[in-house]
Amino acid sequence: MRTNIDLDDDLVREAFRLTEARTKRELVHLALEELVRIRKKKNLAELAGRIRLRDGFDHKQMREVRGGDR
Repeated sequence: MRTNIDLDDDLVREAFRLTEARTKRELVHLALEELVRIRKKKNLAELAGRIRLRDGFDHKQMREVRGGDR
């Protein structure tokens, strides 16, 4: 989709410093991907009290299986 947009120069400069993007097109694409990825994540606080674990579920044992206790 082709479009023309007016970007804040200071914001664009800062974004270039924070990324490896080489062009404005690449920078905008990266920013859109990041926005979509972040918005798709569920806020864990919203899930509090909504997930029921089975009786006897041992979360500490799962950490060991997954290598979480390093």
